[in-house]
Amino acid sequence: MRAVIQRVKQTTLSVDGKVISSIPFGLAVFLGVGSGDMPSSADKIAYKIARLRVFEDENGKMNLSVKDVGGEVLMISQFTLYGDCTHGNRPSFTGAEQPSRAEELYDYCVEKLKSEGIPVKKGVFGADMKISQQNDGPVTILMEF
Repeated sequence: MRAVIQRVKQTTLSVDGKVISSIPFGLAVFLGVGSGDMPSSADKIAYKIARLRVFEDENGKMNLSVKDVGGEVLMISQFTLYGDCTHGNRPSFTGAEQPSRAEELYDYCVEKLKSEGIPVKKGVFGADMKISQQNDGPVTILMEF
């Protein structure tokens, strides 16, 4: 399981011109599910996201989590995180999990984050999503389990 986590001031996700989800500030998480990933990977990544200290404290140090600052998470499925360009210029996505299984683990990860007491909004799995966001910092963290 792979995640690109970005600290954001604001993020809005639309499908077919209609706003589906929006968060005022927090984390935009782009989540890719790899072939053979298990719920234990989702458990680990949700645990880490919930506790990731990338927000500034009163001394300007990145020492607070999204929960500490009252932020939200927008979880966006993104199989292209498993794009492999080692052979040629067109990515191969054979490392990504099959869509039905990937959606199960994506939803599972969302529920794990919610169980941590963090407001989580979702994209539309498999849709052509348009995402507008204002990155904060920028702070971008890569995670893989």
